[in-house]
Amino acid sequence: MTERPPLRTDSVGEPLRLLHVHAHPDDESSKGAATTARYVAEGVRVMVATCTGGERGSILNPAMERPDIEANLAAVRAQEMDLAREVLGIEQTWLGFVDSGLPEGDPLPPLPEGCFAVQDPEVAAGPLVQVLRQFRPHVVTTYDENGGYPHPDHIMCHKVTMAAVAAAADSQAWPEHGPAWEVSKVYFDHTFNMARMWAMHCAMVERGAPSPFADWFQGKTEADIAAEPNRVTTSVYCADYFHVRDRALLAHATQIDPDGIWFRIPLELQRRVWPTEDFELVIDRVGVALPEDDLFEGIAADVRTAEHLGNGA
Repeated sequence: MTERPPLRTDSVGEPLRLLHVHAHPDDESSKGAATTARYVAEGVRVMVATCTGGERGSILNPAMERPDIEANLAAVRAQEMDLAREVLGIEQTWLGFVDSGLPEGDPLPPLPEGCFAVQDPEVAAGPLVQVLRQFRPHVVTTYDENGGYPHPDHIMCHKVTMAAVAAAADSQAWPEHGPAWEVSKVYFDHTFNMARMWAMHCAMVERGAPSPFADWFQGKTEADIAAEPNRVTTSVYCADYFHVRDRALLAHATQIDPDGIWFRIPLELQRRVWPTEDFELVIDRVGVALPEDDLFEGIAADVRTAEHLGNGA
């Protein structure tokens, strides 16, 4: 059998490249992982840059609440990241910052000294500039200005990513990290947008099954959801890869309870009700029409066929 050539290339024939920038190990599996798996199957090179090691994260799976795990959480989470990387078929790099933890209380306590969230974003952008110039992604994804949710590391991840994308394109900035590279498109991940969660909730209620989101939507109506801001510009069909996403999630055993709410909605219902993962295009240097259904719209030069896409097995 002849070797299949790269399926998706840019205008000069190089494989397309996608970089996801995430705050902690496990974020790459909970946000956009089915999209990642689809693009890997199409021959796209995908890398995840993980800002911190998740050292101050909580253990969220009761089965993993053991003294040996707690004493070696950073090493365990690194091992989990390796497993998720293999499941998704991606490349992965650590940016080397220390997890800030999620402060709780009123007033909130100060953030730990030296942690990721207290860094100067313009300085902390340096390691990511190096990744951008070496990997040369066509597309970058990260979180919006609110971090997707207001975790200090997620908010800092947004700031550092935007600073690094700008600096990487500036030949005068960080010259020690190599020639300048301009990213063609940048997206914010909106996997957990309100419309999607509401649709899942309603589908479970219509089925007569308990919705894992019932408490979230208590007293809410369709009109309430319609009034919520919707920033999605780009919806990537990836239903055939939801099971890969779930395998990657389960690789993060300290963070994911297999009996938790994320696994209470049957895959067949998810595929039928909301078969996409959703993004917001915020930097567009190629000039695309919105809405779109491909992060590489305006960049990819190939024509894909059904036999190329596979089924995520």
